[in-house]
Amino acid sequence: MFFKLDTPSNAPFPDPALAETNPNGLLAVGGDLTVERLVNAYKKGIFPWYSEGEPILWWSPDPRLILKPKNLHISRSLQKLIRQQKFEISLNRCFKAVIDACSEPRKGESGTWITEEMKAAYITLHQAGFALSVEVWKNKKLVGGLYGVLIQRAFFGESMFSRVSNSSKIALVTLVEFALEQQIELIDCQMTTSHLLSMGAREIPRTEFIKALQYATI
Repeated sequence: MFFKLDTPSNAPFPDPALAETNPNGLLAVGGDLTVERLVNAYKKGIFPWYSEGEPILWWSPDPRLILKPKNLHISRSLQKLIRQQKFEISLNRCFKAVIDACSEPRKGESGTWITEEMKAAYITLHQAGFALSVEVWKNKKLVGGLYGVLIQRAFFGESMFSRVSNSSKIALVTLVEFALEQQIELIDCQMTTSHLLSMGAREIPRTEFIKALQYATI
């Protein structure tokens, strides 16, 4: 059973332990995408994910994929590419352009979960200081990047894109370098993919993830 959110933005979320197992992690429906509610959600290990025409759906899957910055694995070929310095990297130079690129349908897909409502919410979150983008440039063109939510010492990855081979991997390496500099404890990858596993991410139980968040977001 999932819960309906029809309370003010500052109302507490249900305990993530009550989330559905099928579909994995569905916890609540409804509510809004205000800065206050989004920050409250991420601190509890909850994030919104839904499609156009659906109500807002809130998720907290179990297990959870995370990347500890110190555990990043960079392949030899990627190390070589980085040393060649063929790309320019920036942080927060053009958040909107990154989220626009991430919202473009992937090859073989007809739609996207990053709706106009979601875009507007995360741009507002960025303006409030709670979201960050990494941009990868080649010949002064934006060819890759990622964005996510940053709260204290935790980064919650939302989406990435790549228009040139390996550009999203370079964005992730840049994010990890930033995380190490800023003493960020963990990077939440949300869903498990072979790509992220190959770069050092690992699955942990939701209970362990939420306990780590309690320390990283104070």
